[in-house]
Amino acid sequence: MNVKATLSPDDLARACADAMWAEDDASRGLGMEIAEIKSGRATLTMTVAPEMVNGQRIAHGGFIFTLADSAFAFACNSHNERTVAAQGDITFIRPGKLGDRLVATAREISRSGRSGIYDVSVTVDGVVIAEFRGHSRTVGGAWLPAAETRQK
Repeated sequence: MNVKATLSPDDLARACADAMWAEDDASRGLGMEIAEIKSGRATLTMTVAPEMVNGQRIAHGGFIFTLADSAFAFACNSHNERTVAAQGDITFIRPGKLGDRLVATAREISRSGRSGIYDVSVTVDGVVIAEFRGHSRTVGGAWLPAAETRQK
């Protein structure tokens, strides 16, 4: 990517997401799609496929967690600092079902030093089915070279 112009925070977030997405085999492999990226925010979607339902014939919680975790990852990596999860916790409210289009929307709550806190709501047709909270830790390094990241 050869970015010459000054980037807004949202443009920087999108450029970081594009770089990260190219390396994210897990999210792509599960059929996730990026719906929206902004600074400190990310929305990813995923449709519950047959191999994602458990013995109860509902979406396996691990797949819902993975979608929420991926949205969290894209939100906390939106500042061009390589960042990983230090902790993640999820509360399941309602089941997801085969064929449901899950929407995970992550938003930054706090970012200070190397630590961040992010909340993620997972919805189906606008109804919340799970709430996730992730704690992030920057680990050094950037997604984009410094010359590409001058912000407005």
